[in-house]
Amino acid sequence: MSSQNHDRVIRPNLKAHPDPDPIAYENDVYQKGLHYERPPFTFKPLEWEELASQRMSADTRGYVIGNAGTGETERKNRAAFEKWSIVPRRMVNTNGKFPNLTTRVLGHEVPFPIAVAPVGVQRIVNPEGEVASAAAAKEEDVPYVMSTASSTSIEDVAKANGDGIRWYQLYWPSNEHHDITVSLLNRAKAAGFTALFVTLDTFVLGWRPSDMDNGYNPFLRSDQVGVAPGFTDPIFRSHFKSKHNQEIEDNVHAAAAEWTRMIFPGFSHSWEDVKLLQEHWDGPIVLKGIQSVADAKKAVEVGVQGIVVSNHAGRQVDGGNSSLGVLPRIVDAVGDKLDVFFDSGVRCGADIAKALALGAKMCLIGRQYVYGLALGGQAGVEHVLKSLCGDLELTLHLSGIPSISKEHLNRDVLVREDEL
Repeated sequence: MSSQNHDRVIRPNLKAHPDPDPIAYENDVYQKGLHYERPPFTFKPLEWEELASQRMSADTRGYVIGNAGTGETERKNRAAFEKWSIVPRRMVNTNGKFPNLTTRVLGHEVPFPIAVAPVGVQRIVNPEGEVASAAAAKEEDVPYVMSTASSTSIEDVAKANGDGIRWYQLYWPSNEHHDITVSLLNRAKAAGFTALFVTLDTFVLGWRPSDMDNGYNPFLRSDQVGVAPGFTDPIFRSHFKSKHNQEIEDNVHAAAAEWTRMIFPGFSHSWEDVKLLQEHWDGPIVLKGIQSVADAKKAVEVGVQGIVVSNHAGRQVDGGNSSLGVLPRIVDAVGDKLDVFFDSGVRCGADIAKALALGAKMCLIGRQYVYGLALGGQAGVEHVLKSLCGDLELTLHLSGIPSISKEHLNRDVLVREDEL
């Protein structure tokens, strides 16, 4: 399977090397196997979690793998994918080419329909943390979404991501601390982040039994793993010194608690507050956490450029509906008015294909790449991203689907199992 048969996109004005080829990755594994060389990481996506958990402390395992309440929402996320099946078509002439995975979102043309989701406190998983993930995303030509709860500064993540596409995710301080919000946005813009993702469902941490059993809240720890953007922010540092008459480094415990209260203020913003963000961010704004048609329509009304259909992978609210379950009706309501992203429950290439067929333009990959980070740092993240793209590409190719364009990948290629 030669990469010369692929339609690949080289981003203009950026690095001029060919984009990563997931099929070539597969071929390389088999070629090395001829010499009895085995890959360092498994290709079985449902085993990544268990293998990664073996390398985690109890605190880390509870935080990364745990869910809200009984985990009902997370189970629904997974079960929702199995309700849909891809119906393969035969004798499809693709003119000797593998499927084109290129998509255009938020003004960027990218070779694969996935992005690295915003996940905080990554250094609890691997000492390289966000630096490794951001570098891996650059190498695989996958957009990187940085979390406000990162264990690395905005500027250092940007440096690691180099000429990659990167977007900034905001945990939104209350209006009382609007100056902190503006400072974060200004820093992100100066560091080359081109879009703003605003998480709406985490103004306070959810009821997470695994974390409570361990008495573990990573944001309150003196190891500073979840507060780097705050501790490196000049406005926050100025506020803290004025209030306590000392530097952050002199009282890390108090500073961590204060920063955590700022980014998780306890109460939601209003739709009217989106105007404040639009005044201080001149790029696309994407609202993350949309689960209803009404909220999707409101997002269009307030003039944002995208939404993420997401329930935070079941980490925030127990008993909620599956994210995939509401995706089609949201797409039907607003899909031509803004970019619709999807996350929550994605584990493999077929999952990505189903979400795209139901109308999403791009999937955000969360826990899966974090497991890769735990298993092998940057190389582990790269392996997960390559694997997901390769799985997606062959799933489409063997199903007779030439591209991810809506002309080829849409609901016509799916059937509900309960209707067979």
